[in-house]
Amino acid sequence: MPANPILVQAWRGGVVESAHRGALAVVDADGGLHSAQGDIERPIFPRSAIKLLQALPLVASGAAERWGLGDEELALACASHGGEPRHAATAAAMLAKAGVDDAALECGAHWPMHDGALKALAAQGAQPGALHNNCSGKHAGFVCLGCLMAEGGERRAFLRGYVKPEHPVMREVTAAIQATTGWDLARTPVGTDGCSIPTYAVPLRHLALAFARAGSGVGLSPDHARAAQRLRAAVAAAPFMVAGSGRFDTRVMERLGARVFCKVGAEGVYCAALPELGLGVAIKMDDGNNARACEVAMAALIERLLPLSEADAEFVRGFSDLRLGNWNGIEVGRLRAAEVLRAGRS
Repeated sequence: MPANPILVQAWRGGVVESAHRGALAVVDADGGLHSAQGDIERPIFPRSAIKLLQALPLVASGAAERWGLGDEELALACASHGGEPRHAATAAAMLAKAGVDDAALECGAHWPMHDGALKALAAQGAQPGALHNNCSGKHAGFVCLGCLMAEGGERRAFLRGYVKPEHPVMREVTAAIQATTGWDLARTPVGTDGCSIPTYAVPLRHLALAFARAGSGVGLSPDHARAAQRLRAAVAAAPFMVAGSGRFDTRVMERLGARVFCKVGAEGVYCAALPELGLGVAIKMDDGNNARACEVAMAALIERLLPLSEADAEFVRGFSDLRLGNWNGIEVGRLRAAEVLRAGRS
């Protein structure tokens, strides 16, 4: 099997100092391959890049409407957030609307990913809780779905173990992933994600297909199409909730609005929907690098595929051709998308 191509290079002193290989697929909602690099047929674990797909049952079931979830709350259900105060408070509000609290969450606790939030919490002498987990919004969505499914019964008892693949909540989530990707999850490798839910291996071609469908509604059931449209609208209205201060996903969607839905996943995975083009994008970096390589690749594809104003193109290029500075603020190199990503760009 040939090696995947180099997608991102780090330059210093006029030469390439290091390089990052990977694969990518750009697909339309009918499954047509728009463009590709590397092995797009090998199943990979998409991790948190598919939180939009995992949140579909929250809306499709009527749970979001039943509990009165607004834009910020629905955007948080699709998030890998930094654990900033607004993130934690919004997750708590979601749970309160469904009549439970953070004791219902089974995602585990970790310190906020946002440095300022981490330091503020430590300065208070406090310990992180499940609300600070970057997946707390997604899990709050699962809990809200479970509370609807449990109506008429004992909620806490029903919710217990919702992260397990056989739980009714997780069966709904898994069914949504299978329906959108068209990949048989019963016959693919399965692992456990960092937040304890199952993660299923899916080829990049099928992940890109799922996001093309989520961006257009084509190929989805009416309930899933409606849910995808509602979630994308929520994210466009409240992009801070999806990531947070200074983060790529938030900054790009603040700038470009509903033209882009993009979401990072662990181990160098990125997925995106470009609704006006009817395209979905899926990227996997071989070395699992996120901020250093995967963001550069995603920025280059957005710049290449979307018709952008000069100002917007310059903004996105700030991520695809990134200045590298040292501790004295001196520019020492660049982190750049390789030519295979830049070719054909207007």
